[in-house]
Amino acid sequence: MNTLLEIENLKTVLHTGSNPVCAVDGLSLTINKGETFALLGESGCGKSMTALSIMRLLPDTGEIQAGAVRLNGNDVLQLPEASMRRIRGKLISMIFQEPMLSLNPVMTIADQIDEVLKQHLKLKNDAAEHRIMELLEQVGIPDARRRMHEYSFQFSGGMKQRVMIAMALAGQPELLIADEPTTALDVTIQSQVLDLLRQVQQQNHMAILLITHDLGVVSEMAQMVAVMYAGEIIEQAPRENFFAQPAHPYSQQLFASLPAKQKRHQALAVISGTVPSLSQQFKGCRFADRCTHAFARCHDTEPQWHAIAGNHKVRCHLYDSAVAPVQDKPIADIALKTGAALPQPPANEPLLQVNGLKVHFPIRKGLFKRVVGQVKAVDGVSLNIYAGKTLALVGESGCGKTTVGKSILQLIEPTAGNVRYNGHELVGMRREQLRPLRAQLQFVFQDPYSSLNPRMRIIDILQEGMNALDIDAPAMNTQTSQTPLSREKAVDALLDCVGLPVEAKWRYPHEFSGGQRQRIAIARALAVNPRLLICDEPTSALDVSVQAQILNLLNTLQDDFGLTFLFITHNISVVEYLADEIAVMYLGRIVEYGRIDEVIENPRHPYTQALLSAVPMIDQSVNASMIKLKGDLPSPASPPVGCHFHPRCPRAMPVCSQSYPAASIISPTHYTHCYLYSQEHTTDQHEH
Repeated sequence: MNTLLEIENLKTVLHTGSNPVCAVDGLSLTINKGETFALLGESGCGKSMTALSIMRLLPDTGEIQAGAVRLNGNDVLQLPEASMRRIRGKLISMIFQEPMLSLNPVMTIADQIDEVLKQHLKLKNDAAEHRIMELLEQVGIPDARRRMHEYSFQFSGGMKQRVMIAMALAGQPELLIADEPTTALDVTIQSQVLDLLRQVQQQNHMAILLITHDLGVVSEMAQMVAVMYAGEIIEQAPRENFFAQPAHPYSQQLFASLPAKQKRHQALAVISGTVPSLSQQFKGCRFADRCTHAFARCHDTEPQWHAIAGNHKVRCHLYDSAVAPVQDKPIADIALKTGAALPQPPANEPLLQVNGLKVHFPIRKGLFKRVVGQVKAVDGVSLNIYAGKTLALVGESGCGKTTVGKSILQLIEPTAGNVRYNGHELVGMRREQLRPLRAQLQFVFQDPYSSLNPRMRIIDILQEGMNALDIDAPAMNTQTSQTPLSREKAVDALLDCVGLPVEAKWRYPHEFSGGQRQRIAIARALAVNPRLLICDEPTSALDVSVQAQILNLLNTLQDDFGLTFLFITHNISVVEYLADEIAVMYLGRIVEYGRIDEVIENPRHPYTQALLSAVPMIDQSVNASMIKLKGDLPSPASPPVGCHFHPRCPRAMPVCSQSYPAASIISPTHYTHCYLYSQEHTTDQHEH
């Protein structure tokens, strides 16, 4: 018998408020030994609650009301808690979504892994220490003997995720539940984490339940795919069948929401509405209100399972021959609205010119806090952005992208360099001189929840900038009206512009989803008539459907109002869809710069090549071998001598460790800093 885990009609309810929330409603699935089973869907569909139900780690308000969860034929729901403790960590382990919240900040990494070894393997002292070191080396933690005695806050995000994997693998589980193990990680770190999971799976013949909303990760990792929506599975298929022909309209629209270079200048397909509340009693298909193919029966009759081919099945009325003819809707047939052409840049100077920008933070030690070194967060960055265009700034976490954005806006004082905006030199400008320009330069932060005041209603948040800078109404409101709008009417127009209902202005930030909060953050930036928006990872942790809404919004705003964007991200597919030019950043410096098609289709710097090769591909027929980078990003406090990338570069030469390479001109609009190409001194705008 090859079956490891069998879930039958699982029903999990959360008793919150007046109506119970049915987070998992009649879910059934089977996972075989050594198999990777992907559970796919939007936030709020019940994926994580399914995982917690399997582990019996529900919150106090949670209750499993029905169903069975059989592990090797034994129903774990019938076991006493003492027996369940012996199963957790030993037979079933879980990698939680947020490692910072899952690791104990007051215990060393070794102590936390040691708990698992003592509980399940009875290892002590030298044997335990040897096993801990072995585990950390297995997951790629360098200098494991020393670092095992450090605390979680001393590790980077990618390192913390690896520690979580080491802890999950310590008991040598038969089933590993990985809940969004790569969300918000850089593509290079994500690639390392996925590669590690594959290696361990092959060595131990371990099964993996992979919970994610990233279709690229699913395509690379899974053998079986199940799509979850509103507490139930609506489609299940082998990976090849699912990616060749997704059957359910929801699955099709998830694919159509994905950004890609072939969709440039088009609006991405958007799934209207949101996941329905799971506290209601459902009558028909749960997706009916958002479905473009829904008909009368969808709203009053619950759909049953229908076989497509082999193990591919779908829960949809469109495949019930007694009710409706089979309507195969290939992805290519989904209509996409073509957007307007982007405004052309003026022939004169760029709107924003950054030359030789440096931001160094002092390192202080001792009683008198003497400066003993510098953290070179940004170390000579130059870039130009023309009005109405988008420049993408990409690179791993810790390379200085956000610091560049904040120093352009003078939120962080630059150490050296120039920032010219529309002819004005911003560096060294006094606060009273800078104040009139503040409205034209706005920042959209990565985490909208942290950047929105939780004690203020949306109307107050949107009016705050207008009041502070004495702006009556955004320009977008006066274009359609002869008379200036009142500030409250301006707020209504802003909310309508970003696709939110007018009544939302009376609510607080916690009452909105992540995608809605990001729209509010964009509306707040637009309230003061900006010309340049710096967007810092605005879609990094969003579902693909919500991401499509935000990208469509940014495209529309650029078309309608000629906005200029500096888009900071590590999502290459978003860059291909949205950007006109791309700057690749590594350890405080730009290593490659050019038009989007030049850099994506013909990357020259080994770091750019490694970044692009690490992007998960949905089309597995594309034969692209991944370039594996050695180690992690060095510390900006002590960058390597010579080319900063040479310790990790697969093509490094002796000269690379001696001096930093000058710019090599590939074309008039494309250059890179690399000794693999002829070295030329360039004009000031390309000097770093």
